[in-house]
Formats: sequence, C-alpha cells, structure tokens
Amino acid sequence: MSETTASLSRKISSAGDLQSVVRTMKALAASSIGQYEKSVRALDDYYRAVELGLGACFRASPPLGARVDHKKKSTEGVVGAVVFGSDQGLVGQFNDLIADFAIKNLANLACKPQVWAVGERVHARLADAGLSMMGLFPVPNSVNAITSLVGQIQIESETHWASDDSAQFYVFQNKPQSGSGYEPVSQRLLPLDAQWQQGLADVAWPTGNLPEILCTGTTTLRALIREYLFISLFRACAESLASENASRLAAMDRAEKNIEELLETLHGKFHRLRQSSIDEELFDVTSGYEALLKK
Repeated sequence: MSETTASLSRKISSAGDLQSVVRTMKALAASSIGQYEKSVRALDDYYRAVELGLGACFRASPPLGARVDHKKKSTEGVVGAVVFGSDQGLVGQFNDLIADFAIKNLANLACKPQVWAVGERVHARLADAGLSMMGLFPVPNSVNAITSLVGQIQIESETHWASDDSAQFYVFQNKPQSGSGYEPVSQRLLPLDAQWQQGLADVAWPTGNLPEILCTGTTTLRALIREYLFISLFRACAESLASENASRLAAMDRAEKNIEELLETLHGKFHRLRQSSIDEELFDVTSGYEALLKK
C-alpha cells in the first residue's frame, strides 16, 4: 500500500510525541542519578565517624572474630548474600549482568549461601540457578525508601546468624562507572577484614582528647559494626539505583537517536511525496493550458 502525505504526517506526529516522552524519561533518569549520588556522598562524614569509633574499639580490645582463620575454607558456618536488582523496564541487561556475576561468585564458596534478593526479576534468575532464596525485598523508588529497606535486610540477616562471629555476609550490586556505564561488583561485609581492622586501629585520633569507650567494649563494638553494615548496605543500594538509572539513560539516548533518524527519514519521504504531488498538479495545469491554446 502506497503511503500518502496524510499517513506520513500522522507518523511524524506520533514519532514527535514519542520523542517528547523519551526526553522526559531522560530528564527523570538524570535527576534520579544525581539524587542517589548525592545520598552516597552524604554518608561520607558519618562513615568517617563510625570508622574512628571502630578504630578506638580495635585498639582497646581484640576485634570480633579475630581468632577465626578466614583463609581456610570451612565446610560449616553460615554464608549470606544480598543481591540488588531492578524491577523497572528499559534497563537492558542490568538484572542478567548482576545475577550471572552473583551466581558465578557464590558458586566458588565452600558453603551453600542463603540469598536475599532485592527485586523480583533478579530473584527469579537466582532461583532458577538453584540458589537457596531466603527472601525477596521490593526495590526502593526513592532515596527515603532506602533506609527502610536496609533496616529490613539487617533484621532478616541478624535473625539468622546474629550470634555467629564467623558468619560470612556478601553484597552484590551494579556500581556506576564513568559516563553512563556500570559494572557488577561484590563486597564481603562480614567477617571484618583483618587488614582493614588493623588499618583503622593504626589511625590516629584527630583531636588531643582521647576517646572513652562506654558500656562494655563488645557492646559498643557490635553497635558500631551494625552501623558500618547499615552504611555499607545503604551505599550499595544507592549505587545500584544510580546504575539502574544510568542504564535507563543510555537506553533513552539510543531511543532518541533512533527516533531522530526515523523523523529524518519520514520528513524526507513526506517532502518527496509532496513535491511529487505538486509536480503532477503543475503538469496537469500545463497540459490543460497547452490543450486550450491548440483549440
């Protein structure tokens, strides 16, 4: 069926409306990236305060789990993991990338891990791989919702192995890279890395007033470790959401480029068809005029 100027005009109008939607989604994605990155930077001062407190505790008493040899793979113990995914569309291979990365790394552990997933799509991918799924959390849709999610994850994890100092706890998420890229990363939050603990213990106190540890050393240390876990999980979630929006932004960039190319093609067809119609009308007028002159 041959196209007419009317049908081409409707296609151009529809493509223009779609282009407006894509530009709006690009603006929302870029704004969301800025909010999540800002929330991560806002943690820096608090994280510094927690590190100083942990360093003071490590100097005063041996760290938790100091006698555990983490270089040896134990066949016993608890291994937990949290995998951050996405439930939104237009994110490309976001969920597949982090799911495959988590499956590959968790398969190398000696113990079968207990896994919590953030997002139904990544939960389904991990369950299909045969992992032991312990729970599913909804993906937060704003910065304010991250705190509630992290609190739920901490409650769930502490319920299963709060008293086990040798328990291992991993977090998997996509982390933003330069531009609009991202890559899957993992971090072992527990047991605390011995070298990291020693580094904190060696940090000098920033003022002349030396710190005093209240309550018992173990109680204060556990409270600070709980805050360290909260900050680490919050940062992982915010970085995952920033990566999700970066993936959506890249997808919208590609869509906008395709729409621009489509509009250029449609406009070219429209102008050629219109010019052809004008030429035909001029030819008819000329032919009629010549016929009148002959008569």
